[in-house]
Amino acid sequence: MKITIYTLFPKMFDGFLTNSIIKRAISKKVVQIKIVNIRDYTKDKYGRVDTPPVSGGAGLIMKCQPIVDAIKNNNGYKILLSPRGKTFNEDKAKALAKKKEIALICGHYEGVDERVNKYVDELVSIGDYVLTGGEIASMAIADSVIRLLKGAITNTSLDNESFNDNLLEYPQYTEPYNYKGAKVPDVLYSGNHKVIDRYNRKMQLKLTKKYRPDLFRKIKLSKEDLRLLNEDEYTKLELAAIKKGKKYIPH
Repeated sequence: MKITIYTLFPKMFDGFLTNSIIKRAISKKVVQIKIVNIRDYTKDKYGRVDTPPVSGGAGLIMKCQPIVDAIKNNNGYKILLSPRGKTFNEDKAKALAKKKEIALICGHYEGVDERVNKYVDELVSIGDYVLTGGEIASMAIADSVIRLLKGAITNTSLDNESFNDNLLEYPQYTEPYNYKGAKVPDVLYSGNHKVIDRYNRKMQLKLTKKYRPDLFRKIKLSKEDLRLLNEDEYTKLELAAIKKGKKYIPH
């Protein structure tokens, strides 16, 4: 995949491109990322890329000419980062990960000339809050898309991610078993993968129901899911039976 990011501040991406999963994905040629400075395309004799709004008002607006000229030869799927756009989510990340090339256009200052909109394929927002520009939003989108590309990370790392099937991820623990009175759940030491999988599923359901009821309402619950939600002692009884060498049969 090729990702091109159009920005007024290319240096903001130095750390993003040279660390962690993104750096490895680039070195493995899973993705090619190009940072384009919109300033290089301005025809303003003073080199400006912004101007006060025509009708007056606070702040500066990015001019359409530099942006349009910068993206005109890009054949990828063009996205303008805008608060007007649909909110970015995991489904959108998966859809973008299937494309061969995407272009992310970062706004800045008080906004972008309205006429730029007709030159892009979609407007996208990463949430209902204000940022100084689209750079951070473009990094968030690029990161979420790249990690879905084959070879970027191991496939098993993607199996139980948050937002897969509208579920949050189950809790994860490390040693020691007891840290200042907070203990790792005993079920995770059982060695019975079916019991552990059932426990993890239950925790995904409970956490999603508690923290993201909007997502929980989208889940098609199975009979087993309903039983896990309604029987708080389910995994405890299973574990107790296993310790006694018996098979737990729920009533």
